[in-house]
This record gives sequence, structure tokens and C-alpha cells, in this order.
Amino acid sequence: MKVLVTGGAGFIGSHLVDALMESGHDVRVLDDLSAGSLDNVKRWMNHEGFEFIRGDMRDVETVRKAVDGVEAVFHLAANPEVRIGSQSPELLYETNVLITHNLLSAMKDSGVKYLVFTSSSTVYGDAGVIPTPEDYAPLEPISVYGGAKLAAEALISGYAHTFDFRALIFRLANIIGERSNHGVIYDFINKLRRNPNELEILGDGTQRKSYLHVSDTVNGMLHLFGAFKKGKARVDFYNLGNDDWITVGEIAEIVSEEMGLRPAFRFTGGVDGGRGWKGDVKFMRLSIEKAKKAGWKPRLDSYEAVRRTVRELLGGIQ
Repeated sequence: MKVLVTGGAGFIGSHLVDALMESGHDVRVLDDLSAGSLDNVKRWMNHEGFEFIRGDMRDVETVRKAVDGVEAVFHLAANPEVRIGSQSPELLYETNVLITHNLLSAMKDSGVKYLVFTSSSTVYGDAGVIPTPEDYAPLEPISVYGGAKLAAEALISGYAHTFDFRALIFRLANIIGERSNHGVIYDFINKLRRNPNELEILGDGTQRKSYLHVSDTVNGMLHLFGAFKKGKARVDFYNLGNDDWITVGEIAEIVSEEMGLRPAFRFTGGVDGGRGWKGDVKFMRLSIEKAKKAGWKPRLDSYEAVRRTVRELLGGIQ
């Protein structure tokens, strides 16, 4: 296929680009490089099957040019920082909801057959059922980020049914791995590099969540997209996560161990019952039974994914 990957120079997007290129697809990337880096896709820059467009998806004409002639769009472009919602909800709207609307508007006139969208576990909010299945309701996000992802999901569903394309939506757990440039592991490593003797930990340390390595994430996306294409659903949803979960305190211990340090842990206490920040979902574990029935399961559990990510970010695995 000829595909467009929005946000393809970013963390997850660049790993997806690698997999698509290695599978022989023609890949066009649209990225404004606000969170991504050309270094992430430099191996493909002179490849005849690869095209890079630097552009802002808030510009409608840029998006229209990017979708021209492609069969499928993998929409990963977004502001990935959950915490920014309490400081700048307008920016989260523009970089999650508005850009999705611009993409959908361009798609309805372009003949694109498939849209794959990376949503988030944050759409579930403080779920009353754990592990949380895809049909859990009501969806009640507790962060502006989660609300923006849910709004984008709704727009995609409405456009797909109205304008006759098919959409696959992935609700992702915490995705970690090489090239990540935000999140708890990245933050812990940088804090310990600045001060090896003490590690500040947001919240009370008991926050417990599921983590998935980016290699398992991309494998899951492509496997389930293949299954989706063979089916008839207009819009479908899959959780991508792990069967287990890990606390922030345990992550701090793994990072410290891998760095050969024994820092004092200083917990901030957090907000709203020990959360790291306003809008932080304290306990998150997704049900992945639907994905398993479709033939996918992660190779690394949360603990293995965290340890491998620490080593990757420290340069131990190239």
C-alpha cells in the first residue's frame, strides 16, 4: 500500500514507519517536528519508497496535499503530554482535535479507504472495571488530554459512517521504548543524571499502570490492522496494553538499579489521593482479550518492557 503516517518522525510513529518500510510499503510522513526528530527516520530519507513532508496539520492545505493518493492513513500526530492539559487546554484541542478534524475533512474528498488512529487509555478515566474492556461505559475522561482523544474518536466514527471509509482505533496503555522523549522513565533518568543522590517521584508512588514496549505496540497495530481489513466493521476499537501492571515506585527502583545508583526517593505526595498531577489516572490496566482473540499478544510484560526501555534510553541496546 501507499500510506501516510502523521507524526511519523515521533516516538511511536517512527517505529511504525520502520515496520511499514521493511514490509515493502510506500510511506509518506507528515510531521512538524515539534515532538519528533528527523534522526528517527533518517535511514529512509533517500529511499525511493519514502517521502517526508514537514508541515503543521493545523494548516488545511498541508493536510490535503499529504493525503493525496494514499490508501491508508495512520494518524499518530498529537501532543503526547497528558500533563499539559491543566496549563494549556487550548493547545491540546488544536494538536489533537482540530488536526484530526482537518485530516478527516481532507480524507472525505480524497478516496482514502482506511484510517488507523492511536487513541489512549485516558478516554476511560477512573474506570470502575479493571481490566477495562473496549465496551466499558460511560467513558468519562478526567483530563483534557483524555477528553481530546475521546472527541477525536467521536469525530472519526461520525466521518467514517457518513463518508464511507473504515476506521480502526487503538486505545493505548503507556507506550515505552527507544526514542521516547517524555514519560516517567525518561523523566527519572534525567532527574538522576542531574542529581544521583535523590529522586523526586510525583504522587505517592502507588500509582499502578500497564506499560507496553513500542515493538509490541507496532506489532499489534499492524497485525490487528490486517485482521480489520479482512472484516466488515465500519469502525472498530482495540485496547493495546499488557496483562500486568507496575507501580511508579517499582519503576523508580528499576531505573535506579540499571543506573547503578541508590538514591533517596522523595515522594511529592501528589494530588487527589496520591496522583502525580491533576488528571492523572492512578490505576490503569486494559483488557486485551479482544486483541488476543484476534491473534496478538505482547512478548514483554510491563516489568520487562520497563527494564528494556531503561537500557535502551541509557544506550545499552542500540
